[in-house]
Amino acid sequence: MELDFDGPLADRAYPILASLVVPRPIALVTTISPTGKVNAAPFSFFNVLGAEPPILAVAPGDRDDGTPKDTARNIRLTHEFVVNLVDEALAEAMNKCAASLPYGEDELQHAGLHPCESSVVKPPRILEAPVSLECKEWGTLNIGDNRVVIGLVKRLHLRDELFDPERKRVNSERLFLIGRMASPHWYCRTGDRFELIRPE
Repeated sequence: MELDFDGPLADRAYPILASLVVPRPIALVTTISPTGKVNAAPFSFFNVLGAEPPILAVAPGDRDDGTPKDTARNIRLTHEFVVNLVDEALAEAMNKCAASLPYGEDELQHAGLHPCESSVVKPPRILEAPVSLECKEWGTLNIGDNRVVIGLVKRLHLRDELFDPERKRVNSERLFLIGRMASPHWYCRTGDRFELIRPE
C-alpha cells in the first residue's frame, strides 16, 4: 500500500506518522516568559541530533487558532529552555502538563511538580525529572506549519545513581524512561531491552 501525503491523505499525516515512528522520547520542556511565568509542556517530536556540539531538537506546534503554543512563544522571546526527560514515575504528571491552561498559568503546580534552579539558563529544571538538559536556542526552522527549535545543550543534570563517574557512562539499566507510541493516547515502557553487538 502506498500513501500520498501530497494528496487526499495530507490531513492524516500527523496521526499516521505518529503511529508508525515509535517509540519517540518525550521532552517535558520548561520555559519562562519575560515576566517570569514558568511553562511546562510535553513534546514527543523531539530527539538529540549531534554531539559536537551537543544539540537536540524539539518541535512545538501551534494552537488550533494558529497562535504559537507557550513553549514556542517563550523560546522565541528568551532563547532558553530545559528538556526534562520522563520516566515511569513522572508519566502521570507529564500528562497533566499537556492540559491547555491559559497563558501564564503554572503547569508545574497543576501537575504537583516542583521547579529547581538551573545553572546557566533562566527556565527552571523539574526536581522530579531523572534527567534535565539546559539548552540555549541555536535557531528555529520554520518549514510549512512546522517549527523545529534547535537547542545547544549547555548543562546536563541527572540523578547520582544514573552516572558512573569512573567509566563516565550512564547506568542505563537504572533509567526507566517512557516512550510515545501511537496517536493519540499510547505510550510504552523501555524496560524490555536486548543487546546486539555491532559487527567489526
